[in-house]
Amino acid sequence: MAPVRGLSALSGIFSTVFLVSCGGTGDADLTNTRSALVAENALTANALTANALTANALTANALTANALTANALTANALTANGLRDPLGRELLKYVVSCALPADAGVTVKVDGTTYDFPGSIGLAPDWGRAHGSCDGSCQRWVSACVLARVDAAGVKREISIRGDNPALRPAPHELRDYPNREATYYGNIFADQEPRYLCLSPGATSDQRVCGPSLAECPMTVVGSCDDVCADRGAFGSFQDCRTARRGNRGDVFAETVTVFLP
Repeated sequence: MAPVRGLSALSGIFSTVFLVSCGGTGDADLTNTRSALVAENALTANALTANALTANALTANALTANALTANALTANALTANGLRDPLGRELLKYVVSCALPADAGVTVKVDGTTYDFPGSIGLAPDWGRAHGSCDGSCQRWVSACVLARVDAAGVKREISIRGDNPALRPAPHELRDYPNREATYYGNIFADQEPRYLCLSPGATSDQRVCGPSLAECPMTVVGSCDDVCADRGAFGSFQDCRTARRGNRGDVFAETVTVFLP
């Protein structure tokens, strides 16, 4: 995997808040309105790791090489078949939510049933336009957002996600109400082998929201403290340019990272 430092510098570090719950997203939940998505938006580990949309490299490539639109999804045999998998639809819910803005979304019909996937954050708005696609930087931003929204415990939570991207704009109360830095997430769920990483907030020894009681069971590779693997801290405490290995060891560097803060 080639180093991924090519993202052009963006001014400022921004943040936004999402309410997270991991109560097992069923198909009925996928047709909810945007307000319900904000209230119930925790991705299950199974949907992250075993879904039919990204578990197969060819299907993942078909997903990102084409527009994130209903026509493109259903016209391609690989992605259309992937959407028959409930875990694939669960993952797509978070992909669309992370990639597209609140005034956009995707509605698809699968075997006679209609599913709505509303946008929310807007990290990759061009992907949802005609003839759009998702290049490497787009894939890594959307992946970081998706990884940050995994929840292992099935408990409703509020989280603040922050990163060096203008789509992650701060809410005025956020720094006050979400002071506890949890971890930083990065990777590429659309790439071969699906690299998924997290580094812990300095001084932390666990990430129970995402990994559960043991880091050994985490659906991501825990690379240690963010102080040891990331080059810099942003103005609002997010970490930037994080490695896939500790300093001094070889490893790729991800400029597209999301840091989570808890209430």
